[in-house]
Amino acid sequence: MKFWNGTASLVTVAAIFSGAAQAQEGTSDGPILFTNVDVFDGVNEALIEDVNVVVTDNVITQISSEELSVAGGMVIDGEGHTLMPGLIDSHTHLMFSGITFPEVLFQRSGYGMIQGVVIAEQTLMNGVTTVRDMAGDVFDLKRAIDEGTVPGPRVYPSGAMISQTSGHADFRLPVEPNPTITGTMTVPGQKGAGLVVDGVPLMLAATREQLRLGASQVKLAVSGSVSGINDPLDTTQFTLEEIQAAVAAAENWGTYITVHGYNTRAVNQAIDGGVKSIEHGQLLDAATLQRMSDEGVWLSIQPFTLCNEPGLTPEQNAKQAIVCEGTGKVYEAIKSLPDLKVVHGTDIFISPGKGIGVSEEVEQMERLLDWFTPYEILKMSTGNATELLQLSGPRNPYPGVIGRVEQDALADLLLVEGNPLESLDAVTDRDNIKIIMKDGVIYKNTLN
Repeated sequence: MKFWNGTASLVTVAAIFSGAAQAQEGTSDGPILFTNVDVFDGVNEALIEDVNVVVTDNVITQISSEELSVAGGMVIDGEGHTLMPGLIDSHTHLMFSGITFPEVLFQRSGYGMIQGVVIAEQTLMNGVTTVRDMAGDVFDLKRAIDEGTVPGPRVYPSGAMISQTSGHADFRLPVEPNPTITGTMTVPGQKGAGLVVDGVPLMLAATREQLRLGASQVKLAVSGSVSGINDPLDTTQFTLEEIQAAVAAAENWGTYITVHGYNTRAVNQAIDGGVKSIEHGQLLDAATLQRMSDEGVWLSIQPFTLCNEPGLTPEQNAKQAIVCEGTGKVYEAIKSLPDLKVVHGTDIFISPGKGIGVSEEVEQMERLLDWFTPYEILKMSTGNATELLQLSGPRNPYPGVIGRVEQDALADLLLVEGNPLESLDAVTDRDNIKIIMKDGVIYKNTLN
């Protein structure tokens, strides 16, 4: 059994040049036994009461009500606690948190990378053991996390968001030339944040480039956005042929396309093109949500309930107010569609300052209590995401079951005091999370 020792948060020059990835110090080579715990398995509403759970290496190997023992391992008495899956943030941006828009658009990448390292550790310490990163050059950070150089969650990277001219990722100033005409890549494109492409050939090249870099899924922007400066919310972006080209390129690599999409027309065109997942969707009508339910298309949605965000321009906040109004309507519709595949994401980005994301993650989960029970919220953040992550097929960087407590699942676990299905505070109060384990490694243990 291994513990994260925290020292690798300061990466030494020697480690960088030697390629060292010594991130943990072993304290026991044997399995870990959690005794006397109740289990939320990520799927079922009833807890599995008073059981014993064995983790061997990075896998859950036994769950039993019978007395168990482990030779040469560690025993953790979890009486009065619930063992549950680590949380999954299905839409976030590790490289865009902790910095401002001007820093994304106009500054060098080094500071954003340093902040990304900080955000990754804070994310894990909030109990989030897996993220789908929905835009940004996160590939090197993911590598450092996977190698153990820095602490952080598992990362399913999308790479640069792909946008049309005048789309979500087109943050050019009015005097800047069009990259598809001049061949001069935008600064966000150079930094791997967002690519502006038009036409099938460029769409194919952009999609294939993200796959070459290691994307587990690729993201297109198919509708207007709140933060974009050139794209009204009601717009439909890309043609059907362009979307179909991206889908074909992704499917040839065994994975899928997900899309930033708010409005009904844009999302329906994307589904026509073979897209498997919709990010956001706060302006969708009942018919589109029903179609998604019928056709098994995923909805990765966020509780955007703040109608005026500090740091946004008046024009951006006008769009934010529209999305804010639509959020509650879509959540109400979701409750009437039990077969709709829904996961929770935070979409935390552009949150500069020390401790970014910590309060926002908590606040977002608590906002969901206006529509859902703690069980429904936690299921969106754990077991619901299991199948979505597996859509990456052979491009899945972490083959195995994530988001559930079951035999042979990967050992991403939280031990929380009390019953999180009765009170969400058991998870949103970070001090109440006593143990955080990712891939069989304990990163936090505050049990007495």
